[in-house]
Amino acid sequence: MPKEYKNEYQPLLAKATKDRRRPKLPNKSLLLAVCAAGIGGTFQYGYNISVINAPTAYVQDFINQTWSERYQTQISDDGLTLLWSTIVSIFTLGGLIGALIGGTLSVRVGRKGTLLTNNIFALLAALLMGLSYPTGLFELLIIGRFISGLNAGIAICVQPLYLGEIAPTSLRGAMGMGTSIFITGGIFTGQVIGLRELLGKEEYWPILLSTTCIPAFLQLLILPWFPESPRYLLIDKGDEEGCKKALKQLHGIADCDSEQEDIEKERNSLSGLQAKKPWELFADRSLRWQVLTIMVLNAAQQLNGINAIYFYAGYVFKQSGIPSDKIPYATVGTGACECITALTCGMLIDRLGRKVLIMGGYTLMAICCVLFTLTLTFQEASPVVPYLSMVCVFAFILSFGLGPGGVTNILTTELFTQNSRPAAYMLAGSVNWSSFFFIGLVFPFIVLGLKQYCFLVFLVICCLVIIYIFLVVPETKNKTFLEIQNEFQSSKKRQIGCSDGAGTILLSTSI
Repeated sequence: MPKEYKNEYQPLLAKATKDRRRPKLPNKSLLLAVCAAGIGGTFQYGYNISVINAPTAYVQDFINQTWSERYQTQISDDGLTLLWSTIVSIFTLGGLIGALIGGTLSVRVGRKGTLLTNNIFALLAALLMGLSYPTGLFELLIIGRFISGLNAGIAICVQPLYLGEIAPTSLRGAMGMGTSIFITGGIFTGQVIGLRELLGKEEYWPILLSTTCIPAFLQLLILPWFPESPRYLLIDKGDEEGCKKALKQLHGIADCDSEQEDIEKERNSLSGLQAKKPWELFADRSLRWQVLTIMVLNAAQQLNGINAIYFYAGYVFKQSGIPSDKIPYATVGTGACECITALTCGMLIDRLGRKVLIMGGYTLMAICCVLFTLTLTFQEASPVVPYLSMVCVFAFILSFGLGPGGVTNILTTELFTQNSRPAAYMLAGSVNWSSFFFIGLVFPFIVLGLKQYCFLVFLVICCLVIIYIFLVVPETKNKTFLEIQNEFQSSKKRQIGCSDGAGTILLSTSI
């Protein structure tokens, strides 16, 4: 090979050498940093979604009693339903606002700084909800749930950002799965603590709702021992020493130099560029496919039928012969199922790739939609059919956790470079929370009109998303952020190397 060509391709050869010796297991400090970020981050999101279900009857009794003492009359059924719906759904409004401010905070005070500051909201929410019963003010529950939503919205925006930036390229998928693992862990923990054997009794419900302070205290104790995002330190703050120190702590001395080289390449490519605002993403034609992709995937994450499955789960368990007082334990089983799937996805994502997992997950969900529609339609045809419905419930949850539940947030990290990533998370979070609110508002009417055939709507959504991912979304496994950006900017078929000329950037290892 001529010397000039050898020099030209040297970066590729060096990168290939690094790939062959990339670490198979993450550094212990990196794993602990993921746990420290997750326990007060997306764990709170999952926990606050599930913990509100257990004390439903007790909180409604408290509202009824308080209303009677305050106004000397019973509250109407419609009024009680409205207040309870407000307590539950205002969490979504808080989450939307949290997602809108999370990206800005992550730029101004850093990823780690935002996560630590965010605990103020969790502690304040816990205090307000805990004081609601002794003060006789059900309004404190509404305010507390709104603030919990703020906390969750910021966390689900900033934690994936932090995890994606502290992980080495070869482990970015597995470490990014920490977001999904802690969400499902929070859901499962909320279900378990809400059982009658723990804090699920009537006298304990104010304590149950205020336990959201425990993860906040844990994060405030643990996260300060770990560094800020190395990418934030070098690219946003220009702190080379801080970046190198952070990489040594997170990746070990042997691997920090190669990661710093990748960060420096990204910094050089973004030289002179400021952090983008969410609306500026729409104006940048080079980002149009990335923006469209995160909007499609985040909307589909809420509109794919997972909420419908949980809606029908209680009915299916009852039809299968499970006594009403035992259904909460079966529901805990669905939470455990999600946790196991998230862990499995974390182990597979850097082996199989993002595209395989998310397409496979949506494909399995589409099949489950068909089967679940059939089993619900012919529920009385045979004693075996209710059990088949129960299998479909768990199969759908497993499929969701294996694909869209885990991979969506990782792709939001990987499809953007440093100056666009916070704005992308603000946009993705806004779409996700808006879709969450929309499905909560519209779904009861869909069920009322279509009954079990509502899953045919979700079947169409799953199929459309599969087609979109197949045609548009590239595989991002083991690629740097710059390589992914270059792939999006290449030909419509997203095939690196199909174009010629000096303008082709020789950073990809896909040759």
